[in-house]
Amino acid sequence: MISWKNFDTLTSYQELKNIEAIDLAKEMSGDNGADRIRNYSVSMGEGLNFNYGARPVSEEILSALANLAKEAQLAEKFEALYNGAVINTGEKRLVLHHLTRGQLGSDVVAEGINKRAFYMEQQAKAKDFANKVHAGEITNAAGEKFTTVVQIGIGGSDLGPRAMYLALENWAKVNNTHKMRAEFISNVDPDDAAAVLSKIDVAHSIFVLVSKSGTTLETLTNESFVKDALAKAGLDASKHMVAVTSETSPLAKSDDYLAAFFMDDYIGGRYSSTSAVGGVVLSLAFGPEVFEAFLKGANTADELAKNANPLENAAMLDALIGVYERNILGYPSTAVLPYSQALSRFPAHLQQLDMESNGKSVNRDGEPVCYATGPVIFGEPGTNGQHSFYQLLHQGTDIVPLQFVGFKNSQMGEDVLIQGSTSQQKLCANVAAQIIAFACGKADENRNKNFEGGRPSSIIIGEQLTPESLGALLAHFENKVMFQGFVWNLNSFDQEGVQLGKVLAKRVLAHETDGALKVLSDLLNI
Repeated sequence: MISWKNFDTLTSYQELKNIEAIDLAKEMSGDNGADRIRNYSVSMGEGLNFNYGARPVSEEILSALANLAKEAQLAEKFEALYNGAVINTGEKRLVLHHLTRGQLGSDVVAEGINKRAFYMEQQAKAKDFANKVHAGEITNAAGEKFTTVVQIGIGGSDLGPRAMYLALENWAKVNNTHKMRAEFISNVDPDDAAAVLSKIDVAHSIFVLVSKSGTTLETLTNESFVKDALAKAGLDASKHMVAVTSETSPLAKSDDYLAAFFMDDYIGGRYSSTSAVGGVVLSLAFGPEVFEAFLKGANTADELAKNANPLENAAMLDALIGVYERNILGYPSTAVLPYSQALSRFPAHLQQLDMESNGKSVNRDGEPVCYATGPVIFGEPGTNGQHSFYQLLHQGTDIVPLQFVGFKNSQMGEDVLIQGSTSQQKLCANVAAQIIAFACGKADENRNKNFEGGRPSSIIIGEQLTPESLGALLAHFENKVMFQGFVWNLNSFDQEGVQLGKVLAKRVLAHETDGALKVLSDLLNI
């Protein structure tokens, strides 16, 4: 039987507190460090490996973390989730994003509907629509093919799909699967929509409006912006727009759209890249087969996440080490550092995924917790970040755990040999050097040049960033966040913290303000 308990009431929490922390700089020096890098690694599937040799763990700590995984029933809770338990206690909902990419357990039926069949039906609709667009069976009013797809959405309707598109754009071009250019409009700032519209040919563009409720203020405002631009160009907006929404939203059966693709309340926005939210735009941009390969990679990682042994389960192990760093060592943040330009927006997506999920100060029952929960997440691609915020990471007063991502091979295959090495080799050399520099440091009598070391990191190493490996990478972090939420006894699947600002913004626009809010409104000329 599953029980939900606060982290600080668990026996394994006290066990972890009583274990002496390792001297990471010492452990990572010499032959011992080489052995750690060789031996502390676990497969993530799709050619990816999670190497945690430079994280602050020992065999004793790993054993205690395995005890924590067992006591917190992480495997059992994941099994309950994918079999349709009401895990989202705040909104009394199932959590089913895993079902968009594969059947992990028994059939899940909600409101009389087989949910796996429902998600597959939407994928089939998106595939058929994309194929017809690519074949010229669905065209603009002049009978000409669409060449650009523009996604209109915010939050999870933008960050994930945008990050995935950018991650595969160059790969698709090299592999001749880049069907349509994709652009994204998210911010209610009019400069965002205006900038996108100014650089596309609206007559040959199809717009994907993404709003589960059909009432999202920013998204509907940007839809009106786009419709106005289409009207000014003498175009019928209903021939250029499709909707991704719920079956009960006002958009679902509107004549304003060429087609409607459905999602439901069981998939949160930040977990929706493998649903129709990501599926429509990615299928149009790259072809349905590429999106299917992306789903396959995600499902591979999901299957591995079912393993109850954390030493064979990369997502669970990553989560447990992260909890140890957060709650026992007291590290307040985590940096995600992909050494791949294609993953330039991946850290931004993970910011939402992690901080919206586990940025909570009450447990699943609404009771305050007395321990730290989700860390602050930030990051940029290497090597750019090295010339930006790595100064603080190396010598600042806070220790920030680092999660590197690197690939042995580039996506586009174009490179140049300079000073005895290629650009890709230089990129990989930098990430290898950073891991050791952070862990081992460098002693110097000049304190300004002294590096204490002892700064932990892990690295996910892959052969190449492909649709399959991208799917596995995404699912790894989704499952890591889920497991951490289980340990902390949080509801990782609601986001009440984003609602208050929306409510107050509506009051401002209705001129129903007083006090400081009214003064601020006046200062901003609202």
